[in-house]
Amino acid sequence: MRQEIGELTFDTPGQGLHDCTRAVNRWVEATGIQTGLLTVFVRHTSASLLIQENAAPAARRDVERYFAKIAPEDASYEHDDEGAEDMPAHLRAALTATSLSIPVASGEPVLGTWQGIYLFEHRRAPHRRLIAVHLIGE
Repeated sequence: MRQEIGELTFDTPGQGLHDCTRAVNRWVEATGIQTGLLTVFVRHTSASLLIQENAAPAARRDVERYFAKIAPEDASYEHDDEGAEDMPAHLRAALTATSLSIPVASGEPVLGTWQGIYLFEHRRAPHRRLIAVHLIGE
């Protein structure tokens, strides 16, 4: 049994779902581990991770619109240190996931045909996001 840990950096252009599947796959492949468990963790409180539809952009747009509706940007929040989207970004992150656990087999994450790993940026401005990756296996 062995383990590898690393960090991936993503520059987001602003709000939305940003596909990071290829970068995660490349990192897993580089470890040489064939079978194990991958943990992916976003190191921020205003971004999150999702496994989501990777073929139909409309599905991702619907997810984005849904979260904009349930955690809208408006002036009713007490916490607004970084602007109107500050607290809604934290709420959207709290309602989604900051970490994912994905099995690895044959040297790659075991995802379904239509699944991709997405960094969900909840802030309007571009941000540099750090994602910790950890793989344990053999």
